[in-house]
Amino acid sequence: MEKTVTRLFDLLARAEARYSWKKTFIAGKGNGTWQGYSVGEYIEMSNAISYGLIHLGVKPGEKIATISNNRPEWNFLDMAIMQIGAIHIPIYATLSQDDYKYILNHAEVTYLFVSNQELFKKMDLIREDISTIKDIYSIEKNGSAPCLEDLVEKGKVTPQEKTLTKSKEAINTKDVATIIYTSGTTGKPKGVMLTHSNIISNFVEASKIPPIGAEGKALSYLPLCHIYERMLNYVYQYLGISIYYAESIAAISDNMKEVQPHIMTTVPRLLEKIYDRIIAKGRSLKGLKKQIFFWAIHLGHRYDLKRNNLFYNIQLRIASKLIFSKWREAVGNHIKVMVSGGAALQPRLSRIFWAAGIPVLEGYGLTESSPVIAVNCFHDNGTHFGTVGPVLKGTEVKIANDGEILAKGPNVMAGYYKDEALTKKVINEEGWLHTGDMGEFVENRFLRITGRKKEQFKTSFGKYIAPTLIENKLKESPFIDNALVCGENQKFAAALIVPNFIHIRNWCAIKEIHYSTDNEMIQNPIVVNRILREVHEKNKSLGATEQVKKIELIDHEWSQESGELTPKLSLKRDVVMQKYQVLIERLFA
Repeated sequence: MEKTVTRLFDLLARAEARYSWKKTFIAGKGNGTWQGYSVGEYIEMSNAISYGLIHLGVKPGEKIATISNNRPEWNFLDMAIMQIGAIHIPIYATLSQDDYKYILNHAEVTYLFVSNQELFKKMDLIREDISTIKDIYSIEKNGSAPCLEDLVEKGKVTPQEKTLTKSKEAINTKDVATIIYTSGTTGKPKGVMLTHSNIISNFVEASKIPPIGAEGKALSYLPLCHIYERMLNYVYQYLGISIYYAESIAAISDNMKEVQPHIMTTVPRLLEKIYDRIIAKGRSLKGLKKQIFFWAIHLGHRYDLKRNNLFYNIQLRIASKLIFSKWREAVGNHIKVMVSGGAALQPRLSRIFWAAGIPVLEGYGLTESSPVIAVNCFHDNGTHFGTVGPVLKGTEVKIANDGEILAKGPNVMAGYYKDEALTKKVINEEGWLHTGDMGEFVENRFLRITGRKKEQFKTSFGKYIAPTLIENKLKESPFIDNALVCGENQKFAAALIVPNFIHIRNWCAIKEIHYSTDNEMIQNPIVVNRILREVHEKNKSLGATEQVKKIELIDHEWSQESGELTPKLSLKRDVVMQKYQVLIERLFA
């Protein structure tokens, strides 16, 4: 008889009962080839690691951390840690040494697993600064250093089946399964405690959204250490969808063509980049081909889920065959759905991807809510462009008097680790989670995010401005790659703008303007005035107090590596404000 999923590792027994016929349940790519694991191999590896951890003396409640890229071994470790009652601490591979020291000490981590030799060396340097650490293992072989394979072999040689069975039986659905440290832009990271039931309640409801089952394939590239990708990773396992872990963001295009996935998660930043590359190619076309291309683009921007007439649909079928078919080929030709989260998605991108036959469902949530609070879906009246969709079944949402979104449900965290005061500040006595986001309901059904509460600022005239909405409007321009809107206590709103240098280079070639360097081009009066024209055009759809009156151009793209973007590729507002303080002061001088 199939067991109900009440603890996360119960997914293994469920998969064994339902999907043991699958040759590839999860897969990763190494040395140029994909290596797949069946359900049986997944269970065997997870149990072997559990036995190895028991042999090391790991006790229930002990904290074990992983710092790794997406790969099958991440899952083996995840299940192995949880089924002996230990708590999994997944950590980003891109943090500073100070953050690593803080998290590993704060969580009192005893064993640490890292993906490769580079990370092993990095962690070995700070080992003495972590008082509780007993050993560090590398997932990949690393000379004579301890590696995961050693632990697996030890587990296979000395299986602890009875001990493991007792451990699993002792674990309750309300027990903490993981502590996820949020990558804040200010202050120390906070440890979000999520129970088995928190995450299970979320993925069981989310599993009703994908229009595919065990026949499907998923491509995973967003970090599994973030609850967004991790929760959907459990959705895939729950539904029997084969998971393929991308090599890297840089290889995502090649991996999509190789895997031909039916579903994948994404962030708006990647969709913006895909769209910009497509438009850049379109601008390089000549004559009739170029005219047809931009006719299709214009058609896509007018796509409406509810009000497309017969003539529009005929045109769309023609555009689909001539232009949009190539878009679908670029993402593997089998995509049934992309799920977008982590930041606001421009409605025009939603429209054109849907028109191209690549449905993008935008959702919303927090680490503290496991994470999904609302998401668009394929149900009748389930999607509305410009919103994050209906509230997920089982979750309650209300809008506070000041416009803040409050959420309540079985997905809301157990609290912040070692910080009861902050927990009480964020979750009130009635159990409502204060999200820190501002929102409103559209048609009494669809949740729309209007900005972050702490990001809103007031001009000297007393008018509140939500910068994210204005930034997204500016980024609709092909000339603008990124933007930060500022103006707290000032008479007007202004913006730092990162130009889309690829587009500007192509535009300069058409206009026969010599393109030298990015730095020189942002000082070229012709280029500056062209971007100002774009800003003025976008201002027409904004309120008088929201309009951007002055701009400063940045000579390089913002990225995670240069510090302006989070691992989710959203803007680190405080970091950017501090980094470009001189430019901001000049805007209001």
